Amino acid sequence: MNHSESIINSIKETSGDINWQELLETIISSFDCTTGTIHELDNSTNLLILKSHKGIPDFLLPKMSSIPIGKGMAGIAAERKTPVEMCNLQTDDSGVARPAAKETKVEGSIAVPMLLEGKLYGTLGIAKPVPYDFTKVESDALMKIGEEIARSISS
Repeated sequence: MNHSESIINSIKETSGDINWQELLETIISSFDCTTGTIHELDNSTNLLILKSHKGIPDFLLPKMSSIPIGKGMAGIAAERKTPVEMCNLQTDDSGVARPAAKETKVEGSIAVPMLLEGKLYGTLGIAKPVPYDFTKVESDALMKIGEEIARSISS
């Protein structure tokens, strides 16, 4: 998937002034997804704050606007500093996905931490409307994209 390289290059070219919506939509379409979120870590509150979203029903936005570390897919990805994935969020009973998440109607989903040198800057989540297992190549590409977003946030 060479799309990730072009996404990383476009982040590098923005020099810190990221158009969050445009970036998220590019990532979503590059991975053939329909839904996504970018959350940035607020170090003062230790909450993940929603920067951009696509495909999230309006009534869910209040629940997703700030997420505690360790809650839901984004919060667990942030806590573990590793990708959290579900083949089908609709049938998952692990407790990782919050009950409201099922109302997004997505199935195959992944949340990755945005890390730079082991430090958390936020999370990136994308999802498909069908059951799907993201490949290791896709997961690694999302981690690299997350790292580049973290680098941009840190500068």
